[in-house]
Amino acid sequence: MGFARACSVALVGVEGVVVEVQADLEPGVAAFTLVGLPDKSLVESRDRVRAAVVNSGGEWPQKKLTVGLSPASVPKSGSGFDLAVACAVLGAAERLDPRTIADLVLIGELGLDGRVRPVRGVLPAVLAAAEAGYRQVVVPERTAGEASLVPGVSVLGVRTLRQLIAILTDEPVPDEPAETGEGRPDPLLAGLMVPGAGVGTGLAAGLGERDGHRPDLADVAGQTA
Repeated sequence: MGFARACSVALVGVEGVVVEVQADLEPGVAAFTLVGLPDKSLVESRDRVRAAVVNSGGEWPQKKLTVGLSPASVPKSGSGFDLAVACAVLGAAERLDPRTIADLVLIGELGLDGRVRPVRGVLPAVLAAAEAGYRQVVVPERTAGEASLVPGVSVLGVRTLRQLIAILTDEPVPDEPAETGEGRPDPLLAGLMVPGAGVGTGLAAGLGERDGHRPDLADVAGQTA
């Protein structure tokens, strides 16, 4: 039997709640149960995490696996728990030392190939972690700058799960190349951009001044002048 825990953050509106991600391995038929009021996208993390661990060179434990998200009464949504779930499972399987991840806050979505994808709400999540007394957070490399705006917190930005495992086990860190593709959208940023705006532009650019007209609330559907 193996047990390990890590931490992540659930966002309720713009407020963050630190969530303890617990993983328990027991002898029995191989199965993966996720409990603690997860939504659909979080339930699907079972398949994302399994594929990411295997494709990062890890071995998936062939035992009865239960992952609990505590406090169970807080609704949890989104894919930002993937990184914490993966590390808790690897800790329970003794691939990672459970002591190194027990007080680590991990935020990020995992691709099936082990890449760590950015998620929304990193800044309020790190703020919540800092207010709860946590001092070390791991986030996707693309959002490390945003997370670093919170004072008193040590931020580690990673590109892949493989990199994080190497760092936590004091192994040589692989040099994972950054995904670059001139002339096409960055796949890691899919879902984080404002619909209708150009690649790399935000809401301000999308509503910029046109033909001498400055935008105001009257330009928003459903608003009157």
